Amino acid sequence: MPASAPTSSLDFLDGRVLEDPYPVYEAMRRMGPAVYLERHGVWAIPGYGEVRSVLGASGVFGAEGQRALTPLAGTILPFDGEQHARLRRVLAHRLAPRAVARLQGQLEESARRLVAEHTPSGGLDAVVLAREMATSTVMNLMGLPDSTRVPVLNALTAAFTVPDLLGPPAAGVMIEFLAKAVSRSRVQGGSWMDTIFQAVDAGKLDEHEAIPLAAAYATAGIDATVLGLAGTIVQLAHHPEQWSQPREDRARAEAAFHEAVRLHAPIQGLGRFVMEAVDLDGVRLQAGERVWLLIGSAGRDPRRWGLTADVYNLRRPGADKHLSLGAGTHGCPGSHLTLMQARALLRALADGCTTLAPAGTPARAQSHILRGFTAAPIAISTVGWRNRPRRPALASPSEGPR
Repeated sequence: MPASAPTSSLDFLDGRVLEDPYPVYEAMRRMGPAVYLERHGVWAIPGYGEVRSVLGASGVFGAEGQRALTPLAGTILPFDGEQHARLRRVLAHRLAPRAVARLQGQLEESARRLVAEHTPSGGLDAVVLAREMATSTVMNLMGLPDSTRVPVLNALTAAFTVPDLLGPPAAGVMIEFLAKAVSRSRVQGGSWMDTIFQAVDAGKLDEHEAIPLAAAYATAGIDATVLGLAGTIVQLAHHPEQWSQPREDRARAEAAFHEAVRLHAPIQGLGRFVMEAVDLDGVRLQAGERVWLLIGSAGRDPRRWGLTADVYNLRRPGADKHLSLGAGTHGCPGSHLTLMQARALLRALADGCTTLAPAGTPARAQSHILRGFTAAPIAISTVGWRNRPRRPALASPSEGPR
C-alpha cells in the first residue's frame, strides 16, 4: 500500500457503525476513491462512479473465492469467466424480461390476496408482508411441493428475525432444506428445479452443483426482495406526501422501490479481489488485494445524486440507475422478477390503503452486508379508497416492449 494512500483505522463491524453507517460513508467519500481499512486489510470503495467501474471490470476485479470484511461478502455465483457464465446460463432464460413478464397476472393476484389478508386489522408488518410475497413467488417458481412451503416459511421467518444478519439469511435455510427434501420426483415440470435437474442430465451441470445453484437463486429471490420491499413500505409510511403518488398513478410504484433501495441498499457491500494491478482514480491497487464495494455509500454519493442524495424523492431523475441490484456480469439475475414483485405489491397496497403511517419503531438487523428491518409495524387506513377511480398504470421502461 503506497504511503500516500488514504487509510482508516475504523472498525466497520462496530455496532455504532452498523446502526448508522451513512456518516462513515460520507467521510470515506471525502477521503478519496479508495480508502485502506487497516483493521480489515481491505480497500473500501465508497463512490458511485468507482463502484460502478469496479463492477464493470470483471477481468480486473474477480469474484471467485471472494471475501471482504468476512467470508460472507459476495454474490450468488461467486465465480468468474466461463464457470460463472456456465452456471448463470442454466436459468437465464427463465429470468429474462420476457419470461418474467408472463408472471404479471400471477404476481398481481398473489399481491392482492396478501394485502387483503394483512390489512383488515388496520395495521400490518411490512417485513411479514414482503416476506410472504417473496417466499410464495420463489417457492412457486422453484416448483416445490405444497407440503414443503410452511416449514420453509417458518424457517425463513426465524432467519430474518435474528438480531445480527452476518450473511444472506435465506441461504443456509434453503441449502439445508433443498438438500434434504428435493428430488426429481418431487418437483413440478417446467419449474426452476426441473430446469436445473434437466441441465444435470444433459451434462451442463454436475450433480453436486444442482442444490447450491438452486439455493443461490432462491436466496437472491428472497433476501434483497424482502428487505427492499419492506424498506419501501417504511419509507412511504414516513413520507405520506409521497404515498399519494403511487395511489394516483400506479406507474409510480416502481419509482418508489428504486428510490428506497437507492437510499437504503439491501446489500450494503460486495467483496472483490484485484486480479491485476490497476489504478483507481489515482490510487494504485495491487494484484491479490481485496476491495469492499460500499454499495450503500454509492447510493448516496452527491456527485451522482446531487445535494439531496440523503432525501427520499419518488421524482428523482435516474433513481433506477442505483447499484443496489448490482451491475456488470455479476448483476442480479433476478432483478426483473424483483421489480415485478415490487410493482405488484405496492400497487395492491395503493389500491387498498388510503394512508400508511409508522406504528412503532421498526426493528433493524445489524449487519455490514445486509441492511433492513426484521419487523416494521405500519398503521393503515382503507376508508373511502377501494372504489375510488384511479389512473391506469402506464408502461414503465421495464414493462414496455422487449
